[in-house]
Amino acid sequence: MTQEIAILITGGTMDKVHDTQTEGLIFDPNGKTRIGAILKQGRSRSVRRQILFQIDSLEMNDAHRDQILEAIKSAPENQIIVTHGTGTMELTAQFLEGKVEHKTVILTGAMRPQSLGRSDAGFNVGGAMIAAQTLSPGVYGVMNGRVFKAQELHKNTETGRFDD
Repeated sequence: MTQEIAILITGGTMDKVHDTQTEGLIFDPNGKTRIGAILKQGRSRSVRRQILFQIDSLEMNDAHRDQILEAIKSAPENQIIVTHGTGTMELTAQFLEGKVEHKTVILTGAMRPQSLGRSDAGFNVGGAMIAAQTLSPGVYGVMNGRVFKAQELHKNTETGRFDD
């Protein structure tokens, strides 16, 4: 039996696009997310998607984390993926730990925007989809082909990946 999954979208590098005016990276001005393209490319089945907000995780605060927590608690699904910027993903995982009983929550993101190609976004979302369906209830991070418990999730800024 297939378990239902929800993807809660909060922004992060995964969802950024190139701004031709500033030559920087921004979120789509029309509020579109790249998650649909990622799922389509992976030939994944349709899952419920909900945009909570689109911000850089360095701008995220506990009010945003409360919003994520409430969305998780109110979701009818027990398998939840949260797309998140990598800069503060570990803080959000630790914030959620112990507050979402009976649900499997997976945080994932990307080091390079999906819109620019050669991104790790699809790989990480695919890993998160599998993890959400197979792990016990709790809060985890899935990055770089690895699963981390919330308290073990840590971005190594020197190597540009998540390590122990």
